[in-house]
Amino acid sequence: KCMELKSGELIKHVATDCFSLLHRGCTDIVCCIFFIVAIVGYVAVGILGKSVCSSVKDGLGTVKKPLLFYFNMMKCASPMVLLEFQCPTPQVCVEKCPNRTMTLVTAIGDKQDWEYYRSFCREDPGVKVRSVPQILQEKLCPAYLISSKPFLQRCFPSLGKKGEVITVGDQETFNDGEKIRDAKDLVAGMNCGDIKHQPVSSCSCLLIAVVLSLIFIVLLRYLAGIMVWVMIVMVIAVVAYGIVHCSVKYVSLKDTPGANITLQQLGFQPDFSVYLHIRQTWLAFIIILAILEFIIIILLIFLRNRIRIAVELMKEASRAVGYVMSSLFYPIFTFFLLTIVIAYWGVTAVFLSTSSEPVYKVFNETVCPHARETCIPENFTLSKMKTDCPQSECLFAFYGGETPYHKYLIFLQFYNVFLFFWCANFVTALGQMTLAGAFASYYWAPNKTKDMPAFPLCASLGRSLRYHTGSLAFGSLILAIVQIIRVLLEYIDHKLKGAQNKFAKFLLCCLKCCFWCLEKFIKFLNRNAYIMVAIYGKNFCRSACDAFFLLMRNVIRVVVLDKVTDFILFLGKLLIVGLVGIFAFFFFSGHTDAFKGAAPSLHYYWVPILTVLVGSYFIAHGFFSVYAMCVDTLFLCFLEDLERNDGSPERPYLMSEKLLNVLKKKNQPAAFYSL
Repeated sequence: KCMELKSGELIKHVATDCFSLLHRGCTDIVCCIFFIVAIVGYVAVGILGKSVCSSVKDGLGTVKKPLLFYFNMMKCASPMVLLEFQCPTPQVCVEKCPNRTMTLVTAIGDKQDWEYYRSFCREDPGVKVRSVPQILQEKLCPAYLISSKPFLQRCFPSLGKKGEVITVGDQETFNDGEKIRDAKDLVAGMNCGDIKHQPVSSCSCLLIAVVLSLIFIVLLRYLAGIMVWVMIVMVIAVVAYGIVHCSVKYVSLKDTPGANITLQQLGFQPDFSVYLHIRQTWLAFIIILAILEFIIIILLIFLRNRIRIAVELMKEASRAVGYVMSSLFYPIFTFFLLTIVIAYWGVTAVFLSTSSEPVYKVFNETVCPHARETCIPENFTLSKMKTDCPQSECLFAFYGGETPYHKYLIFLQFYNVFLFFWCANFVTALGQMTLAGAFASYYWAPNKTKDMPAFPLCASLGRSLRYHTGSLAFGSLILAIVQIIRVLLEYIDHKLKGAQNKFAKFLLCCLKCCFWCLEKFIKFLNRNAYIMVAIYGKNFCRSACDAFFLLMRNVIRVVVLDKVTDFILFLGKLLIVGLVGIFAFFFFSGHTDAFKGAAPSLHYYWVPILTVLVGSYFIAHGFFSVYAMCVDTLFLCFLEDLERNDGSPERPYLMSEKLLNVLKKKNQPAAFYSL
């Protein structure tokens, strides 16, 4: 059949065979359905957590109390709330948030204020029976009320500003029942005023990071070979300098008393600086560095051609990015989706973690019939439990509740974390497959200008969502399971920090190390599996197997290309962050006369500098992640091209002429046949 085609049609036929756009079908449908059901359940969990205070029954029927009020909001400001899944302060469902600011002491003295105040108590304290200290000790009422506004069905203090001063209820201070506090104490991290006055300057620095990232990618296209070999020479030079330095130290200690004893005679010393005064230590350094230098030089001699392939492939990746320029801005879309996932997880976590109440249990060192039963600490000393078990105590056990909702709260919290990992991995996988499909269409297009889709990135995104949502969900699920296991191991390690069982610690350490390695391997395998799915449209397992064995058949090329590319991109990130950081330092610190008029005086200039550094890193990482995905995609296409084609007229190579020259291969001229 191929012999019946003209030359151009023959190449298109081979390209279509390699990059299968025809006859695609939906892959991993079962996992796709499972993922959709899980997402629906995730939405239901968020709605359930949001509506936990939607209605509360009393003796008169059902009263609408959709808002949750916290006795002490400042105890919910700690980030540990999300880690511990609880907010350690009493809370009550209310109809409306408080619109006044007052304390318990002042409210009790006025009958009208007290009527309003006790609507925010967990139960009517009965002021004629209990004093104010008793009410606070039993945590029946809050020590103070602050004018609040509803947000996410929670009551949050209504903060405002008078000039540069934070206010609450038009006041700069409030009484918490014990002392006068500043309103700014209600807000974590209010000392970021410097950065908010510099949005233009900060954005300018981040724009510089964008420009530098683009320049670096352009330089890789034209100077990749020079940059790679310069860095290799620098590595050799650094190791050589280490050998010279250690040799100088070794010679200088020749006549030093006590320097000629051996390491065996010295034995183990807790102060490692002692070893630096021994000649044998420096001799060991010399031997190690010399062996390392020898290995590097030998590898360069034998792998020089493979390094040339890596360099040429990086140039080809730059050309591919040039044809698909929109790919450089795709990380913005990924970042937007991840922001939605993180925000939904955070809001759901807050809903779940702040809808608990303290639960107390009976604890006793001896046998007690009421052990682990729920108790009330306020009247425990007069209860039958205390009478039956005189040595028992009513101690805090956990935050939760006795309702069906509270009994399954830990499961809902676990489900929230698990779906967060799954959805975040799905978004990342979608980005990888979309970019892979776009760059694969570049590689397999015989004529880059005419045969590529008009909008390769949009076309690839459509294919990924239409046909391969199940494959994306499958790979993301495997990775999420490993990540949630790692989280559980970290949680167990945190709980066992005070344990003395060394074997348990060792076993836990080994498990953490193994699952860390497993996560890295699965990420590597998933990344390449998504590329194969984007190329051939097969299911996830088949694509993962094909990618793995293809890479294993070319393991030396994989190692060389991976390390060369990672090293160059890592240096690129450091270079961009360093340059932008230096510029930001001189601009915001005012240490340079050129910027003294442009930059205002700042109390904490390191705040905008750190913000710019973090932003610059994410910008550089976003650009270079696209480039790295392009290199990986073209590399797999390159390996497939070598295995599927042989340069004959029936199976011509589809790689660029420069890659063919580096490999010392060529396509045989095709005979022209008329139809």
